[in-house]
Amino acid sequence: MAKKGRIEVFEQFCKSCGLCVTACPVKVLRISEKTNAKGYRPVEQFKEGCVGCGMCAMTCPDAAIEVFRIEE
Repeated sequence: MAKKGRIEVFEQFCKSCGLCVTACPVKVLRISEKTNAKGYRPVEQFKEGCVGCGMCAMTCPDAAIEVFRIEE
C-alpha cells in the first residue's frame, strides 16, 4: 500500500524561502503565484503524490507547514 499524505500551509507565516520545495522527495510543492498579507508568495501542494514524510515541515524555519498522513 502506497503512503499518502497532504499538507496544510499557514500562509500568513510562509516567507517563500523555498526550503520545503527543495526538501520534498516527491516534488509536489511549489511557490504559488498568489501573495499573502505580507507580500510573500506562500508554498502550495500543486499535485497529488504527497507521502506524508514531513520533510517539508521539518525544514520550514517558520513552522508554516503541517503534514497529515492519510490512512486507507
